[in-house]
Amino acid sequence: MADTQGADDGRVVIKKYANRRLYNTASSSYVTLEHLSDMVKQGVDFVVYDAKTNEDITRTVLTQIIFEEESREGQNLLPIQFLRQLIGFYGNSMQAFLPSYLELSLATFAEQQERMRAQFASIGQGKGLGGAYEEQIRQNLAMFDRAMKMFSPFAYARPEEPAKTAPEPAAPAAAASDETLDALKRQMAEMQAQIEKLAKR
Repeated sequence: MADTQGADDGRVVIKKYANRRLYNTASSSYVTLEHLSDMVKQGVDFVVYDAKTNEDITRTVLTQIIFEEESREGQNLLPIQFLRQLIGFYGNSMQAFLPSYLELSLATFAEQQERMRAQFASIGQGKGLGGAYEEQIRQNLAMFDRAMKMFSPFAYARPEEPAKTAPEPAAPAAAASDETLDALKRQMAEMQAQIEKLAKR
């Protein structure tokens, strides 16, 4: 399934027929949305074309994969409030800017997670490691909340977020990521400045 042949640019070509069947031209076999989901997780790049019109329908198919994943019990990844917020941006003046912003945010998030894994590998399974990981997750969620509030400060709020209390002392392993967090804060500030410039146009 991870065969990467089938397209001139190295991407696997998937064709969707009128009967909704998906055909992998690289492996010469029919596949399902679940197969395509596995390919994404394996890092296999593919493009989906309508077999009749040759239209690129990759975005639609990827959206269907997300729908299937969200429909599975215990697999929910997108908070309801985030989905409402996202829908609200369709037709909004900021719509053209949002895709690249979200892409950059997720790329930064993934890069930060990779750094955390590297730190864990160097630290080993020492005492307090679980607490450091939980602290990093909390910081990542807080960073994402702030990013969404930059677009609409009154509409986005995580309902499960507790009332603000005195800041907890950072876990020892989390201190190693302070430099990364500072860099992220600077990036967020720069993006907020860009948003303000766009809003004034």
